[in-house]
Amino acid sequence: MPFTPTRDRVDPEKINTTPLRRPEWIKVRAPSGETYAWLQSLMRAKALHTVCEEAMCPNMGECWGSGTATFLMLGDVCTRTCGFCDVKRGRPAALDWLEPERVAQAVKAMDLKHAVITSVNRDDRRDGGAPIFAMVIRRIRQLHPGCSVEVLIPDFKGSLEALKIVMDARPEILNHNVETVPRLFKTVQPQDRYEWAAATLSNARRLDPEVLVKSGIMLGLGETIDEVKAVMRDQRAWGVDILTIGQYLQPSKKHLPIARYYTPEEFAELKEYGLGLGFRWVESSPLVRSSYHAAEQVRALSIVHRKLYGEAHADPHA
Repeated sequence: MPFTPTRDRVDPEKINTTPLRRPEWIKVRAPSGETYAWLQSLMRAKALHTVCEEAMCPNMGECWGSGTATFLMLGDVCTRTCGFCDVKRGRPAALDWLEPERVAQAVKAMDLKHAVITSVNRDDRRDGGAPIFAMVIRRIRQLHPGCSVEVLIPDFKGSLEALKIVMDARPEILNHNVETVPRLFKTVQPQDRYEWAAATLSNARRLDPEVLVKSGIMLGLGETIDEVKAVMRDQRAWGVDILTIGQYLQPSKKHLPIARYYTPEEFAELKEYGLGLGFRWVESSPLVRSSYHAAEQVRALSIVHRKLYGEAHADPHA
């Protein structure tokens, strides 16, 4: 019998039967408009996936309406069973080595100034699919010069060899999300390890001192503020420049329940705390996701800004 990918994530005992009422500050714009329709047809025509659709991103309407999207590579089936994620899990198909070419063509067709590329986990491969990331970075540079590239990569199980394949292609931003606090890893992302996240981010900083290193964390899974701040201090110690903090939103009753909603004021306080730690940019509000305002981040921060455009440094928090 063929294996059928599924989105089920959580043990039935953990299903949230009494969900919290969504607060008024969580407002999601429904996708619509001509640009959204054009992007949707472009993705289908090139047989591409976006994390916007697969992970049910709450900002899809805003981002697609403005002509931006986050490409999901290495297929649309993940080998891990994270309890927060709506991407299908199971046994993935073989890698599509023509996928980088189609992504680069889409980036050119969209005339992007900043492209964000992510992927499912591919633990079926020793290299985790790292060569595909390197290929798409290089092909975007060839086909659409001047476009900066951000890659949101898996942890590759902490493999320095796999990470180096990606870093040798020199993305402008290397992103890997920690997602949650160490105490909740086994519940939230049981096949991940905090040490792998630490190795990925710290090794990225060591391999290329000029790259902008980025990471993110979700709130609302049962963590405490003190635990969040401890992770933020760790991320800064690992050399992370850009930090994103957002509210976890339960994709379905089969996913992990929301422990609580954080207020906009609490997100603002965490942003100030992060800036005080020395992060160069902190994006912190309920609907923030990894690639939210990514183009603004790369334009505003000095190293990439000067390298790509030769313009004077602008203070991102002015």
